[in-house]
Amino acid sequence: MDCYTQLVLVRATDERVWALNRQGKVPIAASCQGHEAAQLGSLLAAQKDGNCFLFPYYRDLALKMAAGLTAEQVMLSFMGKVGDPYSNARQFPLQGADLAHHIIQISNVVAANLTQAVGYALGCRMSGDDTVVLVYFGDGGSSQGETHEAMNFASVHRLPVVFICENNHYAISVPQGRQMAIPDVASRAAGYGFSGVVVDGMDLLQCYEATREAIHHARKQGPVLLDMNVERLMPHTTDDDDRRYRPREELEAARQRDPVVTLAASLLEQGILTQKQIDDIKAQARRTVDAATDAADAALPPDPSTLNDHLYAP
Repeated sequence: MDCYTQLVLVRATDERVWALNRQGKVPIAASCQGHEAAQLGSLLAAQKDGNCFLFPYYRDLALKMAAGLTAEQVMLSFMGKVGDPYSNARQFPLQGADLAHHIIQISNVVAANLTQAVGYALGCRMSGDDTVVLVYFGDGGSSQGETHEAMNFASVHRLPVVFICENNHYAISVPQGRQMAIPDVASRAAGYGFSGVVVDGMDLLQCYEATREAIHHARKQGPVLLDMNVERLMPHTTDDDDRRYRPREELEAARQRDPVVTLAASLLEQGILTQKQIDDIKAQARRTVDAATDAADAALPPDPSTLNDHLYAP
């Protein structure tokens, strides 16, 4: 029930951010719709473990909210207002660091977080810290040079890293079949000498179980690659028009696997939730997002006099 409640709140928040972009109040956004189960399932495993650090990428709104980010903080960040917990409105939305929730997303550079995550894991190993690092990226990111460097280095040094590919089969407009000549990103792990596992990224419980096992393996034996197959239910970003390259029939088929819909149906079937409870959860999510939007809309932008704060050492 908690997971479903989080899914609904994230979806409502994501939809509102998209709408605010169309109103000119949010400059850009990359939707997480279709990726939520992979993010929430893996995060739940990390939270159950209790000693993990996260390096997400730009599509990981569900991960960040489930880790502790509130809907109001999300709105403050996307609108560029004081109170953005990542960079106080100095970077792209939700980019920077949220150390209170063990999260770093330094930049929007594709796959740069993989080498940073491996460096963090090496630091943990050298200091005797038992932390396992989870790093997230898309299938397009798996074709970047940083991915090769990160996976190779992590394997050579048997570092405690779980590489999580949220594979939506599109690198912006380029389908997976034109990115790589292999059927699964997971098979690349063999070239580095560690395990790669294909996971149904639309199944929250499967994502949880696969990540739980991967965390245990990474801590004891070294890196693991999880190839979580998800669906991107929206365009690449608010600046993209996926009608130019993606068949509508394909997208309609993908929507049949929407984790918000399928988890609700499963909980109904098992008698864990009633339809009234589902309706109440959705109504509460809308109220939360409405209040968050109003608060962020009324908030002030950063004071221009603080422009150079945190840039130079005293």
